[in-house]
Amino acid sequence: TKGLNFGIDFKGGILIEAKASQAVDIAALRNDLSVLNLGEIELQQFGTPNDVLIRIQRQEGDEAAQMKAVQSVRDKLGTSYEYRRVEVVGPTVGDELLHAGIMATVFAVLAIAVYVGIRFEWQFGVAAMIATFHDVFVTVGLYSILQLDFNLTAVAALLTLAGYSINDTVVVFDRIREMLRRQKANDLSIIINAAVNETLSRTIMTGGTTLLALLPLLFMGGQTLLNFSAALTWGIIVGTYSSIYV
Repeated sequence: TKGLNFGIDFKGGILIEAKASQAVDIAALRNDLSVLNLGEIELQQFGTPNDVLIRIQRQEGDEAAQMKAVQSVRDKLGTSYEYRRVEVVGPTVGDELLHAGIMATVFAVLAIAVYVGIRFEWQFGVAAMIATFHDVFVTVGLYSILQLDFNLTAVAALLTLAGYSINDTVVVFDRIREMLRRQKANDLSIIINAAVNETLSRTIMTGGTTLLALLPLLFMGGQTLLNFSAALTWGIIVGTYSSIYV
């Protein structure tokens, strides 16, 4: 109901790649550019400490309005920066990227379901698709509730999460299949319960050790990595839950 807070990748905007004469202070630069009232501005350090990527949301108006915003940034930064790339992403390109991102996620979930259906049985494939869709959908919900920027990095997080989630699910399914062969007389619910219990410690330890790698990224990775690490952290928790219950 709140909708997604689409980032520059999907809404369109301005991209400026610049190199400073000395190491860039991202926090100070963000404060300097915020007074220009250009809307959403994203800063990302890459390559050497002197390189910075500046993303600015698309301005109201035509091409002239976009170039005016570029000139405002240049005037604010001064002559100490070398401008290596300036791109303006139009709304049409943004729509194409959004469509491609959605299709990539949908096809990934369907491909996972087909793989599991072939590897096990079709019932397992349906169950895997429901569990993976659940994990992806609930993580998209996190982006909506917290109004995190939903951009190409978010799509990468969702695809990573889908792959991680099915890894755990396949382990549980493999144990169920193994027990079905050995205990054909038992009720299916008893076999599933036993299989989940036997793989429970492995599922929780896998999720726990992954969180040990993600939490430092979440709390110390800075603004650039926040969307990616927050989505993955939440997704791992939800994925661990779904591997057991869904």
